[in-house]
Formats: sequence, C-alpha cells, structure tokens
Amino acid sequence: MADKHIPTAALRRWVEELWLAAGCDADEARLTAEHLIGANLAGHDSHGVGMVPRYVSSWLANELQLNQHVAIGSDSGAMLSLDANRGMGQSMAYEAMNLAIERAKKHGVCVMGLKNAHHIGRIGHWAEQAVAAGLVSVHFVNAMSKPVVAPFRGSEARYVTNPFTVGIPVPGREPMLLDFATSAIAMGKVRVAYNSQKLVPGNVLMDAAGEYTDDPVALFPPAGQPGGALVPFAQHKGYALAMVVEVLAAALTGGETTRPGNLKYQHAVWNNMLAMVFDPARLNDQQLFSAEVNAFVEWVQSARLRDAAEPILMPGDPERASRKARAERMPVDEGTLAELDAAAAAVNRARGAALPTLSSLAL
Repeated sequence: MADKHIPTAALRRWVEELWLAAGCDADEARLTAEHLIGANLAGHDSHGVGMVPRYVSSWLANELQLNQHVAIGSDSGAMLSLDANRGMGQSMAYEAMNLAIERAKKHGVCVMGLKNAHHIGRIGHWAEQAVAAGLVSVHFVNAMSKPVVAPFRGSEARYVTNPFTVGIPVPGREPMLLDFATSAIAMGKVRVAYNSQKLVPGNVLMDAAGEYTDDPVALFPPAGQPGGALVPFAQHKGYALAMVVEVLAAALTGGETTRPGNLKYQHAVWNNMLAMVFDPARLNDQQLFSAEVNAFVEWVQSARLRDAAEPILMPGDPERASRKARAERMPVDEGTLAELDAAAAAVNRARGAALPTLSSLAL
C-alpha cells in the first residue's frame, strides 16, 4: 500500500485542531500535536499520529480524561510521587518532567514516579526535555494495556513493550539518546506494517500457536480469533529487563502492572514511569567529561566498516537524520490515513465540529 505525503506543518495543525475540537485546552492540544508529530519526525511512526485514533476511542469511552494536571502524592524534595489522574499523557509527562527538572537543578538529582497517565508516547521525547535543560535522565516505563509480548520461553503474551530510555547531554556535541522497547520491535511498528500491508521480520513475532511468523495479522487477528505475541529482544536479556522495568515503573510508583485484574479498559493505554534526572556537572568537570566522551566516540567510530555505505552511528543519530528528511513532508500510509479520517469524523459527531479529513491535505 503506497504512502501519501502530508505537509509536516499542516499535519501538526490538523492534530492540534482535532484535540481542540475534542475539548483540550490550547496548551494540551499543542503539546499533544507537537509530541506526536515529533515522533513521526524522529522516524518512529509507531508513536506518532497513528496513535490518534486510539486516543480518540479512549476519550469517547470516557477513559482518557482531558485537561488534567499532575497531582503531587508525596514530596521529599529530591523525590516526587505524581498522579496523572488518567490525563492526556503528553501534557501529564511534560508537567512531570518540568517538576523533575526543577528539583534536579535545585538538589542535583530527582527521582520521580508518575502513575496513571494515558499513553505518554515516545519516551525519548521526555529524555530530550531533560537534555535540553542540561540534565541526564534515565526512564523506566510500563504500558498497561492488552498484553502483546510473551516472556522468554513462553508463547502467550503477558505484558506490553516496556521501554527503557537514557538521555545524556554532552557539551560540544549532539546528545546521546537511547530509547528502545524491550520487545524485539515496538507494537506500533507492527501496527504500521499491518496498516501498510507489509511484513515484519520473521523472528520477532509469533502466531497464536507459538510459531514464528512475518505476518502482522498475528497481532491484529479478526474478531473472536486468538492473537499471537511479540518476543523479547535478545531472548532472556530483553525479558529480564522488561520484568525490571515493569516492577520499577508500575509496582514501585503505585501504578498498575499488566495483569488481568488491572485490565479494566477497552481502548486506553496507561503508562507509569520512574525517571531519574540528575545534573552531570555535580559529578564531573564538564570539559573533562566532553573530552573523554569525544575520545571514546572517535575510537569506536574508527572501527573498520563491514559496509562502506553504512557508517557507525551514535545513539540519537538516526532520529536526527529522520528529522531532516521529514522536515517538509510526512509519509502516512493509506491504512493509517483512513483511520485518522475516521477519528476526525468521530470527533465531529461527538462535538458538532467541522474538522476536515486529513486525506484532503495529502499531496
């Protein structure tokens, strides 16, 4: 299925106008649009505008709550426990990170737990927020929704994709950004493949019988049929990291882990996050830090290449390249485009709005 292209600025405005029509205040609509488009710009379509239909379904079902603010549950200065009150993840995580950044600048470090947020999207975005303030951040995030990942040696899904993220500012060079799901690929990438009628790699997904498959239908089966499961990355290593992420992000923060008793919602994806944010200048002279990082990067990148056309990259380089490539026009597959048009129509019916279809903006 061929991709359509939407002017990037027009796509951002369309998403913002959709959430304004749904009832978000101006800041929440702007933050949500900027984050989702930012994920597409970074090359992570799995966490971009393709999430809007699910968000709309969650809002229509009264699961996602608009215009919330984080509430402080406990506060000991350098440690914060926050409750997002089922609010829009993009604005909830933005508020939470602002508080964590403020405390880290004051105390040198902040350990922040955020629970009960609607889907907070691409976690690298929140590491970038800390990096922009000159701070290092480490994030553990669980996703509480229908399980889609099987444990190592298992063939049935038991948890979600549980990302792990680290952002490191380095004076004088681009920051390092590590951001990955603990499954072999993100669920959203399977959704993008499904909507695009493309296959996935043959060793990342199992069908309902526990056999490897390259068909994304395994994760999106017809109604009434059993689904398959993603596998952890690096076998037992990804599984073990996912377990640690679930415990730190959810159980430790007071959020919900992904188990049957907590799966009370039809459409929502809930996130809980444990973030550690700290000031690197309080650990080491930043000129010495930068010099050591640069020397190490130069040594690593001096390795002989297996393919001269594929240079050795640093964490964060693929996202920076994608932002340049997509600055003017954004590819959207026809399946996702149809879902976005249907989401706009649903908002129009619910709110008496007159949102245009996104497909009308396609080039």
